[in-house]
Amino acid sequence: MNADELKRQAALAAIELLPSGGVIGVGTGSTVNHFIDALAAIKGRFEGAVSSSEASTERMKKLGIPVLDLNATGGLEVYVDGADESNRQLHLIKGGGGALTREKIVAAASKQFICIADESKLVDVLGKFPLPVEVIPMARSYVARELTALGGNPVLRERFVTDNGNVILDVHGLEIMEPMKLETQINQIAGVVTVGLFAHRPADVLILGTADGPRTIEP
Repeated sequence: MNADELKRQAALAAIELLPSGGVIGVGTGSTVNHFIDALAAIKGRFEGAVSSSEASTERMKKLGIPVLDLNATGGLEVYVDGADESNRQLHLIKGGGGALTREKIVAAASKQFICIADESKLVDVLGKFPLPVEVIPMARSYVARELTALGGNPVLRERFVTDNGNVILDVHGLEIMEPMKLETQINQIAGVVTVGLFAHRPADVLILGTADGPRTIEP
């Protein structure tokens, strides 16, 4: 079974966990695209969705799913998104697609966070996937020096600007033994918008697509 099929399997399993009614948060990325496609078939069950990226907004609008502004909705029942890595405590690395700040906002506003991924994303220690950090452009060099002092090797994501008009530094070479501590440290650096570590607000449920069918993990 190829990786795309495993992603689709996880996305369909998430559809089964959705409550009826309310507004749902929808993330970004290849796994989430399968979720959005499946969501279109049951869009009448919900008031609409809050999106974490322009790409997801566009995809949902094309499928006739109402896209709402988070400022107008209040809290969300559930947020469904993918991850680049997850440990067994459901601390995540996110932001490979560049939407980490909006994803973090939508996750914070949601009662439940369901993460969907293929089984290769589950790791014992976070950090093999480069950790994305969204940075105000004028602070790029300063933040890079501070990230180097924390033991990482920050690399500017070339020819990429976030939906918020900022740049991303991808930090290589980290072995993240204390995700909550590192998330706090990086967020304290002046010029950092946010870091793609989701440890203070981890996922509540992780659904992994596997060769034996969807596997659900809770911390």
